[in-house]
Amino acid sequence: MTDRYAERLAAAGMSRAACEAKGRLFERASRALGRLEAPSGASTLALFVPGRIEVLGKHTDYAGGRSLLCAVERGFCLVAAPRPDALIRIVDAADRALTAFGLDPDLVVPQGHWSGYPMTVARRLARNFPGARTGADIGFVSDLPPAAGMSSSSGLLTAVFLALAAVNDLEASAAHRGAIGSFEDLAGYLGTIENGQSFGALEGDRGVGTFGGSEDHTAMLCCRPNQLSQYSFCPVRHERSIVLPAGVCLVVGVSGVAAEKTGAARERYNRVSLAARTILDVWRAASGRADATLAAAAGHAADAPDRIRQALARSAHAIFSPQTLLDRFGQFLAESTEIIPAVGDALDRGDLGAVGAWVDRSQQAAEQLLGNQVPETVMLARAAREEGALAASAFGAGFGGSVWAMVGAEDADAFASRWAERYRSAFPARAAGSQFFATRPGPPAVRL
Repeated sequence: MTDRYAERLAAAGMSRAACEAKGRLFERASRALGRLEAPSGASTLALFVPGRIEVLGKHTDYAGGRSLLCAVERGFCLVAAPRPDALIRIVDAADRALTAFGLDPDLVVPQGHWSGYPMTVARRLARNFPGARTGADIGFVSDLPPAAGMSSSSGLLTAVFLALAAVNDLEASAAHRGAIGSFEDLAGYLGTIENGQSFGALEGDRGVGTFGGSEDHTAMLCCRPNQLSQYSFCPVRHERSIVLPAGVCLVVGVSGVAAEKTGAARERYNRVSLAARTILDVWRAASGRADATLAAAAGHAADAPDRIRQALARSAHAIFSPQTLLDRFGQFLAESTEIIPAVGDALDRGDLGAVGAWVDRSQQAAEQLLGNQVPETVMLARAAREEGALAASAFGAGFGGSVWAMVGAEDADAFASRWAERYRSAFPARAAGSQFFATRPGPPAVRL
């Protein structure tokens, strides 16, 4: 069975070494499912859902901006069997933690625990697709570092949704056909499960408490092996795909500072999101326009950015100063309209030196304007460049998490070793929680 899973993942575009590791993880997930004593005769399905690297696109997606993304060769290995009732039982093969709940539109979802993500899926699915009444027994295991900015929470949500969608044949329902016609649509819908918004006729509900977008789900469902994908959002739109040169790879440095989206960390994340919403509100009040997103507002006319800045300079908001809003707008506009297109163009023409300079600008804006960096991620980005990385940047929600570095593939292991040594020397208290590993852009979610 291990070989069968590995072969299917290889066919999807995953590297051989990563495939073999996933085969072993699927065996662990299968054993965990077996301990649930699923109803006899139930056929099982297997899914791999990757984590992602946000190469660029710091807090741009929920404002309608751009991101440059790839899936990684780490993620969730999940096996599931349908049940004859509406019960859902999920076990984490890593620690045998078990949660059980119903496919119920009135499900009470707890806060601050991993079970909140699959329970939010079950509640929203039951509300949007009332004919879906088939529960499932699910076993999963992940090799994504948790709370590291690689979207482990969105990965779990996506994996559980795909499993429940499969056992309920959601694609055949009129509600699904009417609202979701592509993987991009599905990514947009999954984003609304997290943030609580409606998606077309699929009415919104209580989300998980974060005011985010659909970047993570888009990478997990739509990115392709060996490519970086440029998307814009609200709605999700594919703009272009860029092949990552064969001679380079991405090395990820996990800081060990948890990038949680719960508690105080969630409040910091939501504050950055709220600042973008506030800019749009200020602009709407000043202009009388009804632009749906910040990207739409900034792009409707050549002089729109200057007019928005003028409105922000005159603003008197209870929470955000004019300078805070100007900084947030400056970061959004540079990241989405200048840096990401320039990096894509530089990669297309093979100018890796230009890539590094533009990515440095993105990292600087995150530190000085967005304000979502911590000393550990700042040091990781700078040390990566000093150790010879072609480009390096923090990614994800921020306030912890990880940094990616683009390096020559032949030097990846030696670079990771040097980088790790420098980081652990500078932050010895973070050493135990840090990780350093290389990856190529991997395949999207695949049913095995």
